[in-house]
Amino acid sequence: MRQLQSLVSLAIFCAGAFSAGAQPAPKTAGFRDMFLEQLKDVETKVVGLAEAMPEEKYNWRPEEGVRSNKEVYVHIAFANYFLPSFIGAKPPAGISPAMEKAPADKAKVIETVKASFAHIRQVVTNLSDGDLDKQTKFFGQDMTYRGMLFFTANHMHEHLGQSIAYARTNHVTPPWSKKAD
Repeated sequence: MRQLQSLVSLAIFCAGAFSAGAQPAPKTAGFRDMFLEQLKDVETKVVGLAEAMPEEKYNWRPEEGVRSNKEVYVHIAFANYFLPSFIGAKPPAGISPAMEKAPADKAKVIETVKASFAHIRQVVTNLSDGDLDKQTKFFGQDMTYRGMLFFTANHMHEHLGQSIAYARTNHVTPPWSKKAD
């Protein structure tokens, strides 16, 4: 029993030690604040990867029929415009799934990605706490606005992971994981 108590104490200590460096949202922060913190983090990482990836690798794809580096970045941007449409936010003119396949250089892709994050940040900032409990339909499924934003955050992180794998495969180190000189 004493050994079990020691192991539990060690686990609690380690969990605290590992999370000590993390900067969670304050305990009084609501869902929107937490979402916006996550948005800031994923934006920094996606934009950082897009900037770090050499332009000659933008059309690289792991195999035929799979999105290229450029297409993943633009897919994230498209989703940042499209998914908020389920909670009443209209995307700007010209936003469509076809934008993934449209020719674009590195600078244009990065500009598109940055603008898409600004769009979704504004959408979420404009929501009230009460709005988060409103109902919407997402491809026939009932969902709250909060649930839609949760789905959106998951989608962003899914493709961030894909972008990290693509970067590593192309010998590009994610900027946030480089060792300090």
